[in-house]
Amino acid sequence: MEITDTLKEKFYELYGENGSKPRLFFAPGRVNLIGEHTDYNGGYVFPCALNYGTYLMVRATEESEIKFASVNFEYKAFVQPEDLNKKHGGEWVEYPLGVIDQMKKMGIKPSGLELMYSGDIPNGAGLSSSASIELVTAFMLNTLYGKEIPMIDLIKISQKAENEFVGMNCGIMDQFAVGMGRKDSALFLNCDTLDYDLVPVKLGDYRLMIVNTNKRRGLTDSKYNERRSECETAVEIINKKKPVRNLSELNLAEFNEIKHLIDNEVIRKRAYHVISENARVLEAIPALKSGNLLRFGELMNESHDSLRDNYEVTGIELDTLVEEARKIPGGIGSRMTGAGFGGCTVSIVHRDSINDFIETVGRNYSDRTELKPVFYQPEIGDGPGEITNFK
Repeated sequence: MEITDTLKEKFYELYGENGSKPRLFFAPGRVNLIGEHTDYNGGYVFPCALNYGTYLMVRATEESEIKFASVNFEYKAFVQPEDLNKKHGGEWVEYPLGVIDQMKKMGIKPSGLELMYSGDIPNGAGLSSSASIELVTAFMLNTLYGKEIPMIDLIKISQKAENEFVGMNCGIMDQFAVGMGRKDSALFLNCDTLDYDLVPVKLGDYRLMIVNTNKRRGLTDSKYNERRSECETAVEIINKKKPVRNLSELNLAEFNEIKHLIDNEVIRKRAYHVISENARVLEAIPALKSGNLLRFGELMNESHDSLRDNYEVTGIELDTLVEEARKIPGGIGSRMTGAGFGGCTVSIVHRDSINDFIETVGRNYSDRTELKPVFYQPEIGDGPGEITNFK
């Protein structure tokens, strides 16, 4: 059964049929091809939107309350307008509630809505299910209430929702990739200035493969905040010698001249990863544009190795998947993607090697970790929109 068919069935099962047809919206997930843990350091990233994402079915009612439900989670919430700013114990509804909280500041005061969400992004896999939920909600409200808030503002609203309401101090990459995604292109984004370039992703006979470790990322929030703090400490130390707002204002040559100022080896390694990762992104873009996929794949490999050795956010599951992927003939690059400590890897694999990749990597990973991976062969998709042709 199609995901939209299941969504409609669940929608009518919960809310009933009142003769008024609901509307359907979609926002994608994202995968970051290279440039990890640089976004909150004002650096460069290179993500793309996916054809996996979050669907949202909505219908206006004469009642005042807003009803939240999901095909993916049991938790439901029927919320009166005066209670929209209240927390729900960390449940998934805090993501759309955070968006509504921000949208109210833009003059939108929603009431009388039946909402049903359904996603085919694995929760906790590092493909930005939260940003997808936020953007589909923001886009829906913008459309439903006839506002013309620019996409860049919907992106900022969604990031603020996660920072201020949910309490996750994320950078802007996830929301930007979801909101600005374009089919068959990735976004070369400067997270400091928000300047970006849409770069066509022409892989020829190669394909993107995403593999989910199926390791739940229990450490992510605490370690994420810990890494942010370590980077901020590095900036404070560097500022005693050279004024910088963030690590990404330094290139590798400049960092090598002043790295001796950072006595703590761990802090020095964290800073080195960020600055060297920026350099890899800056090299990866022209490599892709010129069709040098082999070099792009090498840079992906170097990115993972730095995330493992310098930033220390990988873990045995991600490292095992990457090690096994690199053994497959026809594979030219593999790395973790997302925050780390579980989640997914992204690899570039020749189309003739896909079956071998799935069979061999899957078997060897399971033998080594006792976990069963899940494989996705995604397409690069568009940003948020309304689906008008569903039955």
